[in-house]
Amino acid sequence: MNLISLLKYKLKSANNLEKIIFINIIVFVVVNIVKVVLFLIQVRDAGLYYPVNYLSLPASLNQLKVLPYTIFTYMFLHEDFLHVLFNMIWLYWFGKLFVSYIGARKLLWVYIFGGIVGGLFYILAFNIFPVFKSSLEVSKALGASASVIAIVVAIAFYIPNNKINLMFIGEVKLKYIALFTILIDFLSIAGNNSGGHIAHLGGAFFGFIYVFSLKKISGYNNFFSSIKFSKIFKRKPKMKTVYNNAKTMTDSEYNFEKAKQQKNIDKILDKISKSGYESLTKTEKEILFNSSNKK
Repeated sequence: MNLISLLKYKLKSANNLEKIIFINIIVFVVVNIVKVVLFLIQVRDAGLYYPVNYLSLPASLNQLKVLPYTIFTYMFLHEDFLHVLFNMIWLYWFGKLFVSYIGARKLLWVYIFGGIVGGLFYILAFNIFPVFKSSLEVSKALGASASVIAIVVAIAFYIPNNKINLMFIGEVKLKYIALFTILIDFLSIAGNNSGGHIAHLGGAFFGFIYVFSLKKISGYNNFFSSIKFSKIFKRKPKMKTVYNNAKTMTDSEYNFEKAKQQKNIDKILDKISKSGYESLTKTEKEILFNSSNKK
């Protein structure tokens, strides 16, 4: 199997999170290969052949009219190795959580629309605020950061009290990581990468609005504030849940019923990890909710 066939196979068999990462890496490699070739052969007016000039998002509305598609392509484009590395690490960490709790299909849409809203924030800011007037015609945005921040904020406010371990710090709740990231981006607007930080805030805004609407529509807020999936398996069923039937149930009947209930819960949780909570039927939601409130 040659390299092209292998890449096609990997993309075809990958989930949405893996596909996004693959696309970002492939674009990064291709762009830099072209950059090296142009450097080595010393092409006159090399900028005319440099793909970054046609894939990055311009702040100027005049340029945007000519390159309208860049509102989409810029979020898959990186020039610098560390830029793509850290973006993909963040995307992988928080994307895995997003897929587990909300679903892989929705991850793609949050990535795309988070990037679009981040790009719109960037364009509007550079065309509204006087401080950017001198750099308006030359400023361009590129990178997956706005899209990644949208995913980070969405999952952080979806399961705000879940914790992850950070090196040298310890366990930190997701909501604090998201809030700290937003604060740093806001305070960094006056720095060297103003456009990038503004785009990040746009992505964060979309991530928050997305998860807020998701909870509002589906009633997740009450459900997820009262249930911790990790405890469903670990908690031993209390005998008082079957007290009414204890006198008429034999030990074998009770054990069979308990195993049957656990099997149903396993199937429901597996369905959530693949398709998200909203894919459950009303009966499945009731089963999961009732099991979590047994004491």
